[in-house]
Amino acid sequence: MFNKKTVRDLDFKGKRVLVRVDFNVPIKDGTVGDDTRIQAALPTLNYLLGHGASLVLCSHLGRPKGEPKPEFSMRPVAKRLSSLLGREVAFADDCIGEVAEKAAGELQPGGVLLLENTRFHAGETKNDPEMAKQLAALADLYVNDAFGSAHRAHASTEGVAKYLPAVAGFLMEKEIQYLGQAIADPKRPFVAILGGAKISDKIGVIRNLLLKADQILIGGGMANTFFKAKGIDVSDSLIEEEALETARQLVDEGSAKLHLPVDVVVANRFDANAESKTIPVGPIPQGWRILDVGPKTIVAYSNIIKKAGTVVWNGPMGVFEFPRFAEGTFGVAKAVAGSGATTIIGGGDSVAAINQSGLADQVTHISTGGGASLEMLEGLALPGVVALLDK
Repeated sequence: MFNKKTVRDLDFKGKRVLVRVDFNVPIKDGTVGDDTRIQAALPTLNYLLGHGASLVLCSHLGRPKGEPKPEFSMRPVAKRLSSLLGREVAFADDCIGEVAEKAAGELQPGGVLLLENTRFHAGETKNDPEMAKQLAALADLYVNDAFGSAHRAHASTEGVAKYLPAVAGFLMEKEIQYLGQAIADPKRPFVAILGGAKISDKIGVIRNLLLKADQILIGGGMANTFFKAKGIDVSDSLIEEEALETARQLVDEGSAKLHLPVDVVVANRFDANAESKTIPVGPIPQGWRILDVGPKTIVAYSNIIKKAGTVVWNGPMGVFEFPRFAEGTFGVAKAVAGSGATTIIGGGDSVAAINQSGLADQVTHISTGGGASLEMLEGLALPGVVALLDK
């Protein structure tokens, strides 16, 4: 399934390796808030170090918009990585140019260097060949293990692969195997669960899944747009006016496969402590808004999930940041974890939800990349992967 070369296919002894990692982690008061993404890269980094390489690591963090901003510095990441690897991680105040070249040149075998945020240069997101060349000049070989950025054609993900022998790390390989397999040859029935606020982000995904999946369960804010498209008055609920026509078409195309909630939890305002009640789907009382799916929907969805062979879940069922409107999301999480199916969770909010529900160890695969996993589910090729050497 995965037809690209990986770290197993190259000899790293005595080589300097540029590794694109996804260390786009939350930083709070100068320390790393959640190190899941750093941990996810460790198998690749330890493999390379165990095979005699020295490492030059690069990543972006946040959206500094092409100029240095101290709050987006990678420095706190170097500190956390150093404790996770159990060895010193050097830090370079820039990712290209003299500073980076000097730091990379001083690396001994087994040494690890983390470069400053690649997005401190406008050339990163523009995929500027000059920046890609400067990054490539820091090493002999290139490994891309940043699945979370694989859907972007940037200088450090796609550009640099033109100037160095380029292979995938273990995380990249694992992500693409799980998601690729789910789409290409799933164990059936194949059930997709889609939530979150917006349909517009997921139109391509829904279209592709209508061809591939056996059942599609819709929840979250996007369900409201479907309701309105079917002529239901959703009062103050969040909807996307510009997606109504598309929602109508999708309902027509996928009538048998596409499931919408049968009951909802409504609130009189968008607030954790708002007054709330559960009602069947129908006209929503004036001044009220839908904030979660109801208990009957959870039962109906759980029954479908129970019979699944493969489940892919992207996006929460309601406003799960408010505990009272999290029951739909956690109910689905419970069904997914207990299904016995191959279960793949992608997208920041669904990952946060499965972690909060304490069921993360009961799912097959948790994807580190929201946008990248969506593009795979849409059937699109990822530029960061296409650029790697073929097997």
